[in-house]
Parts: sequence; C-alpha cells; structure tokens
Amino acid sequence: MSERISNRRPTALTRMRQNTGGELLSEFLGTLVLILLGCGSVAVAVAGLPGSGRQTADFGPANWLIIAWGWGLAVVFGVYVAGGVSGAHINPAVTLAFAVRRRFPWRKVGPYWVAQVLGAFVGAAIVYAAYHDAIDAFNTAQNIGSRPESLSTFSIFATFPAEYFGGGIWGPLVDQIVGTAILVALIAAVIDNRNQAPSANLAPFVIGLVVVVIGLTFGTNAGYAINPARDFGPRMFTFFAGWGDIAFPGSFDWFSGYWWIPIVGPLIGGVVGIIVYDLFIGQVLEARGELETIGTPPATEPGQVPGSAGDANVAPTGETTGTGTGTAADTGAHRAADKEDDQT
Repeated sequence: MSERISNRRPTALTRMRQNTGGELLSEFLGTLVLILLGCGSVAVAVAGLPGSGRQTADFGPANWLIIAWGWGLAVVFGVYVAGGVSGAHINPAVTLAFAVRRRFPWRKVGPYWVAQVLGAFVGAAIVYAAYHDAIDAFNTAQNIGSRPESLSTFSIFATFPAEYFGGGIWGPLVDQIVGTAILVALIAAVIDNRNQAPSANLAPFVIGLVVVVIGLTFGTNAGYAINPARDFGPRMFTFFAGWGDIAFPGSFDWFSGYWWIPIVGPLIGGVVGIIVYDLFIGQVLEARGELETIGTPPATEPGQVPGSAGDANVAPTGETTGTGTGTAADTGAHRAADKEDDQT
C-alpha cells in the first residue's frame, strides 16, 4: 500500500502548487486580502458610517485614522496569508526591488505582477459588492448625479493627487517615489536577520506599522498608493463599474491623465529604497559579517572592551560567535525557487 502511494505521480495541479503556480496563487490571495481590508476601511470612512445611522457627528480628520490603520492592518494580514508560500510581496514595487537587489528570479517578476493586479481587481470587486448600496446612497445624499462626478466614492478604490498640486505631474510623482522608497527600505530593514529583525513572527505587524506611518505622514499628497497593484487593479474595476474618466485616463477638475503615476512612481521608489538601504546598512552588515567569518573581532561600542560580556558578538575565548547573514527575502519562497530550478 505504501509503495503504491509513494509511486503515485503527482497531478498537474499538485505540480503547479509545488512550483511557481503555488506562489502566484499566494500572491493573488495575499493582494486580494490587502485590497479587501484596505479599500473596505476607506468605504467605511467615506460612505459606510455617514449613511448607516451609526455616525452621530462628522469625524472630520479622524476619518484619516480609520483609513491609515485600516490599510496598515490590511498589510499585516495580507503578509500573514501569503508569506509562507511566496514571501508575500503583494506589491509589484517590492517584487521589482527584490529582483534588482535580492536575487529574486527575473522570470517570475511578470507573473507575480499579473497575480497581484488580478488579486487587487477581485478584492475591489468584493468591496463594491458589499458597499454599492452605501455608495449610491452617498451620491444621492451629496446630490451627485453620476459616478464619473463622484471623486469621493472613487477614492474608496483608487488614488488621486491633492488639489494643491494644481494638476502638475512632478509633485505626485515625487511623492510616490519617496513614499515607496520609505516602504521598501524599511521592509528591507525589518526582514534583515543580520540587523535587528523582529522575532516571534512579528515582522508582518511591523511592516503594517510602516504603512500606517506612511499614511499619517505622506498620505494626503496623493493617497499613498505606494503599490502599483493596489491602485491599478481597483482602478480598472472602477472603470468597468462606471466611474469613467476619473479612472482612465485619470482626469477630474484639477488633474488629468493621472493613471500612470501610481504605477511608475512606486516602481522607481522601490528600487531607490532598497539601494539606499543596502548602501548605508546592508553593505556595512555584510562587511562586518566577513570580519567575523575570518575571526577578526568587529569594532566594539564606545567604552566596551573586546571580548567582554557586553560584546555579544565575541565569545569569552576571543573567538567570534558569528551571526546569520541571510535575510528573509533570500529564504522562504526563494528556496522554493531554487528547488524548482534544480528540477528543471
């Protein structure tokens, strides 16, 4: 019986799950969860609370806290869902950055992007299915005749630039580059086991806090998309659902042709962010790791004696203990990638 089971060939579906196909399913669902909870939080703030009878007074700026924390927690659970299979990029900017600086296979970049955008599209569709009555009620209460005139309800799903940019391109583009650079640089720090990476599987929570703080510090400029799939997938859905020119080409009273900025800006920013981290921190950690490998004690803190109990990297005998030099970006899904390469 056991021989029969061991000799049974895996099905095509099983083989797909064991290789890149399984990672794509993971990216699809992780991004879906991200959009489902993130856009859901915006729907609550924009249309849900005002029309539900549960809001007795206008929250005003406090609505931004609902949105900032909603997106932060959405990232947390999206990463928990997908992290063990694909590494939970759930963001094309992260995928590109890891391909540039973390040996992520270039042949997987395009498929990951497609899976992420599709997951975002489906997530937006589910949010719409749950909130379309609230959206219509909001438009009626605001005397908005049609969806192409409703920027507020469009913002449940996708982003737009602040009015103070005056329709310019550079302001929102720089904002997206800076915001995504911060995101990816801090992700690189959080998952770097050579640095002070959080233990007890808390990295997703810390990454979620990164998104919260970006929303609280840079969010009002352009809605802090900082993720091409997060904007492009829901934007495609809103186009098909009747928001028209606000979605594509991304035009309203004070902006036009905006649709590409939340795509290009984050892709540039992600690469900038990981290069900055590697230049200022990653390469320093690598150099110190090489010193430990050859038995040379690293530089101690001021006032600390090499080899003393306070020097955690030096054993009492004078031999270095050594620390891990790999990052989470190089493990997990990438071990699966190496296994697949060996099989092929």
